[in-house]
Amino acid sequence: MISPDQLTDLIKAGLPDADVQVQDLTGGGDHYQAVVVSSLFSGKNLIKQHQLVYGAVQQAMATDQIHALALKTYTPQEWAELEHA
Repeated sequence: MISPDQLTDLIKAGLPDADVQVQDLTGGGDHYQAVVVSSLFSGKNLIKQHQLVYGAVQQAMATDQIHALALKTYTPQEWAELEHA
């Protein structure tokens, strides 16, 4: 199992400028949802954005520390627009 804080750290290691919010969806420590805001997503489609995050957590997913990870990814501009909507 992996904690939300550990998952946050993994994502931030791969995307150093990321603002990350992780939620444990089941309380079991293996099904998570993450909201990730990073300037590295600029100019990339949703699939490429998710691939960047999955690349950062690849080892944890390969060892079944994470069974499922739902992602919501945003550029800083997109996130600012959501906050002011």
